Amino acid sequence: MEILANSFRGDFKDLIYTGHIAVVDYEGNLLYYCGDPEKVAFARSSAKPMQTMCAMESGAIDAFCLSEDEISLLCASHNGEKMHENGVRSILSKAGLDESYLQCGKHAPFDAPSAKALEDAGIPFSEIHCNCSGKHSGMLITAKHLGESLDDYYTRPHNVQQRITNMIADLCCYDADKIVLGTDGCGVPVHALPLKNFALGIARLAKADCLPGKRAEYAKRITTAMRNYPLMMSGTGRIDAALMDNLNVFAKSGADGYFIVGLIDQGIAMAVKIDDGNGDVRDMVVVEALRQLGVINEENAHHFAKWAKKEVRNHKEELVGYTLVDFQLHKAE
Repeated sequence: MEILANSFRGDFKDLIYTGHIAVVDYEGNLLYYCGDPEKVAFARSSAKPMQTMCAMESGAIDAFCLSEDEISLLCASHNGEKMHENGVRSILSKAGLDESYLQCGKHAPFDAPSAKALEDAGIPFSEIHCNCSGKHSGMLITAKHLGESLDDYYTRPHNVQQRITNMIADLCCYDADKIVLGTDGCGVPVHALPLKNFALGIARLAKADCLPGKRAEYAKRITTAMRNYPLMMSGTGRIDAALMDNLNVFAKSGADGYFIVGLIDQGIAMAVKIDDGNGDVRDMVVVEALRQLGVINEENAHHFAKWAKKEVRNHKEELVGYTLVDFQLHKAE
């Protein structure tokens, strides 16, 4: 483990945050790292672009005429804003389905104004407000297009999930049998593999022409959709959207301290894992690592100032300290 950030209360170093970073090119070469680049960790929602590759490869996306913003929504951990609600309903309706088919569970929208608007209107939270409803819609339309069962699409034995595991293994050049499977927050299988391998898969999506056959086209369509509609695959005020709005990258956050960034056309990608799962520290580390890589510079740094450090405030909203990054990427030999 390696310390990536410290939290100060006053001048006293109060907390430390350890984690791991792997920066890899599309040929599998480790370029930079912190901590253990071979750290096995659940990719969580950072795997959604790869999961969307299965919906694309099945033919479902074209069969049901999904628009580019809807393709972006398939990759989303969305805020539950009205645009996300409407987008999921549109995707499902194009396949002759509705939100009753979703098996992702319910929670309040991440977007506080959207959650309050629903509460004020007396509208209960439903599966469509779950941040993973876009991903689940992609799984459902794939099963529908291929004539597979719809009521258990989210379970590990289902063909939809088997294809996803194999897609991740293929893209990441990692044995599918070695991928550790668990259950994600939305009920579908979640995949753990070394950070270095997952970063390789993201780098290959970024350098799409390195992929065989139609997969090159599919990867370009997915990453282009994410970059053209960053708010659809994240939401207002989210770091994913800020990165894709201002840099030539595609980015995807994952729960419990995971994050990926692919540098388009360069075929370089970064995977980050914070050991204790702290999302604020994760975002700070991502911004600092991109600064050290020269992707964030003096000209564009102001777009990411809110994620450069975190204020520590007490219950009276008085400033009592800061959380600051403290690491240097190591150049691989």
